[in-house]
Amino acid sequence: MSGHHYFRDFAYCDSGMIPWLLIVEMICRRGQPLSALIAERWQCYPVSGEINRLVTDQDQVLSRVENSLGPKALTRDYTDGLSLEFADWRFNLRKSNTEPVLRLNVESRGNQRLVEEMTEKILAMMV
Repeated sequence: MSGHHYFRDFAYCDSGMIPWLLIVEMICRRGQPLSALIAERWQCYPVSGEINRLVTDQDQVLSRVENSLGPKALTRDYTDGLSLEFADWRFNLRKSNTEPVLRLNVESRGNQRLVEEMTEKILAMMV
């Protein structure tokens, strides 16, 4: 969700080059433009895109969101901020390392309306 891709066969390190090479390979094999591949994925897995919000107290907002939504989450992960996963959607909320902002990404399995609803709900807690 955050644009970071970690690979077991690459010593669990982050790499932007490996995903790009995999995409180029997919374009070549399928014979479709990148826009067609992206459109297909957007329908299956709608996303909010990364939304950045300037907040005064990042830790307080993270706690507020976790206390509100965490009890119903199937899984919690703190690897890169706060990631909560539910049956049909998930989100990641993390601090920026360079700016006083929180970065939000929301995803679902084929439900754009749910992405929009949950994005609005989380953003309302980020004041």
